[in-house]
Amino acid sequence: MTEINSETCDMNLIDQPENFINRELSWLKFNRRVLGEADARYQPLLERLKFIAITSSNLDEFFMIRVAGIKQLEESAVSKIDAAGLTLREQLERIAEDTHEQVKVQYRYLRAILRELEECGITLKEVNEFDDKSKESIEKIFHNTIFPVITPMAVDAGHPFPFLANRSLNLAVALTRKEGDSKTAVIQVPAVLPRIIEVPSEEENKRQFIFLEDIIKHYCAHLFYGYKIQDVVPFRITRNADLAIDEEDAEDLLAEVEKSLRQRNRGRAVRLEIGKTTNRRLRDYLMRTLDLIEEEVYDIPGPIAATCFFKFTDLPGFEHFRSSPFIPQMPKDLLEVDDLFDAIGKRDILVHHPYESFEPVVEFVRQAANDPKVLAIKQTLYRVSGNSPIVRALAQAAENGKQVTVLVELKARFDEENNILWARRLEEAGCHVIYGLIGMKTHAKMVLVVRKEHNGIKRYVHMGTGNYNDATAKIYSDLGLFTANDQFGADASAFFNLLSGYSDPPVWNKIVVAPLGLREEIKSRIDQEIQFARQGKGGHIIAKMNSLVDKDIVLKLYEASCKGVKIDLIVRGICVLCSGVPGVSENITVRSIIGTFLEHHRIFYFANGGDEKIFLSSADWMPRNLNDRVELFFPIEDPGHMERIKGILNITLADNQKAYIMKKDGSYRRTDKRGKAVNSQMEFYAQAQVFSQVGNVTLEQRLKPLYRKTE
Repeated sequence: MTEINSETCDMNLIDQPENFINRELSWLKFNRRVLGEADARYQPLLERLKFIAITSSNLDEFFMIRVAGIKQLEESAVSKIDAAGLTLREQLERIAEDTHEQVKVQYRYLRAILRELEECGITLKEVNEFDDKSKESIEKIFHNTIFPVITPMAVDAGHPFPFLANRSLNLAVALTRKEGDSKTAVIQVPAVLPRIIEVPSEEENKRQFIFLEDIIKHYCAHLFYGYKIQDVVPFRITRNADLAIDEEDAEDLLAEVEKSLRQRNRGRAVRLEIGKTTNRRLRDYLMRTLDLIEEEVYDIPGPIAATCFFKFTDLPGFEHFRSSPFIPQMPKDLLEVDDLFDAIGKRDILVHHPYESFEPVVEFVRQAANDPKVLAIKQTLYRVSGNSPIVRALAQAAENGKQVTVLVELKARFDEENNILWARRLEEAGCHVIYGLIGMKTHAKMVLVVRKEHNGIKRYVHMGTGNYNDATAKIYSDLGLFTANDQFGADASAFFNLLSGYSDPPVWNKIVVAPLGLREEIKSRIDQEIQFARQGKGGHIIAKMNSLVDKDIVLKLYEASCKGVKIDLIVRGICVLCSGVPGVSENITVRSIIGTFLEHHRIFYFANGGDEKIFLSSADWMPRNLNDRVELFFPIEDPGHMERIKGILNITLADNQKAYIMKKDGSYRRTDKRGKAVNSQMEFYAQAQVFSQVGNVTLEQRLKPLYRKTE
């Protein structure tokens, strides 16, 4: 550990712009790390292609929310400088510079992947590259399927430029009838048709595909008889998609969210992606019409909106180009368990997803719905899957006469429509539905089951770091805790009373709730480590989270580092803290794990002078989580579970295959791969497989007794 004289730790000198990284630029560095997986040659081809789609989807959301928000502030003449000392205009310029470079890399990787797929017999071609028989098939597809659906839209004095929905793919067409008579038209590429279409091939072991827009482009002369096609250029507009919800004056929050959703596709344009073209007339015309400047225009040397490859990578018949299927295992603490409530009543149970199955969490709610001893179920829902078994179980519970209270967060970004749908279905089933709290989102993850047993009322609680979403639970790494501890039960009851009524915050037994004290709790824990370091007891913090953005917390970490506390940060995405800066953060390391699964759990370890403390949380260390969201932070107290979580942290810190280490300048480098190879995600999966091998009993067989109780 570097010895730093704590007397020289002047926080005024430390609180300088050069000691912070701009949030948006840090996010772009994260997306660049994700993009690096598309160039990882040891991965199957379609897995690499999937990372192209992931980074494209990430950039879409980044522009719709983050870039749009900065532009809105700039247009409102707001004078704002971030912690890194950048004005709004400087941020937008740096974002554009970094993103343009990232898009170039993305399409360079894409071209390389498509070439390798072609060598393996899978080709994506334009019409003229097919043989005559294939061209006949494509022409039939156009006339029989595409032509009846598409509508050409003229643009002139009588036909103003059409409103084009957010992220819709379009074709700009330059036309002439006679010399000097130039016309412009727009064709919207129909989203109701598949974007990538397979064309039958007579060659054995060969499969050939074409993009929908390339077919329309080739045959669009059929739409403009009497005109000559000069050029056809694909383009896509990204719009501001952040919802503006007037919560204070809203009489009905659900109606207000629905109203705002209708405006999402109509926001101001913030990005134009256009196929690479030498036709400056069309390009300049689109820029003027959409009121965009050069830095907001992205010339795309390939298919626009690479998110289309998500479906392509899942096509049947390509199994040898994908990773072996991942099978979640039976949770370690539920081996040889026939009754969930009995098992939870005996001891706390820890589950580690996606390595261990999410099914016991679903079964917890499902069994409670059908158990005659259960009186009430209360649950928070932030993001759920499109066909959620948990929501179905909650509805069944209400129909079975149980008291069911569900907080459905209507403002969960891009899940609003899905959540509105589920909220209405739950209400129809007889559940009491709460639509979040005015002014903040409820991001906490908790289920409370109240059960009448022979010795009185007993409360069972599940809390976790991730959403109650059975779909994302297969790809997000999270931890969850089942407990029947009376103090947790009392806290859970008070927590739901706080959300549903007018109850003042109680004195909590175990949990800490944001925004009612979590920030203070975190700073207090860091201060304790500073005191232990001063006493020579080796202050040590390990914090794993998705994002570290809060300046107040960063400054407290800098102070702790200066005063001798060893700090290991595992931050998947945004990190505005600079590590390894002399006199500021010499005792801080920052690493990011980018792998098959999305690192999502929030784990916090404090050495606490030898009396170690471990907490799990739904909250990252961001202003929104600590100030504007309802979040949970709860301790892990079972010694076995504490050792297991310490093992998770230690393996993650030892990862030298999928980890990136932050350098002093805020950039990242891959870890040194010399020595024993450690891939933390594969290690956790291997552990789960070993744990589950009890008499060769499968997960389905182990869970069968649980299902039988509810049939």
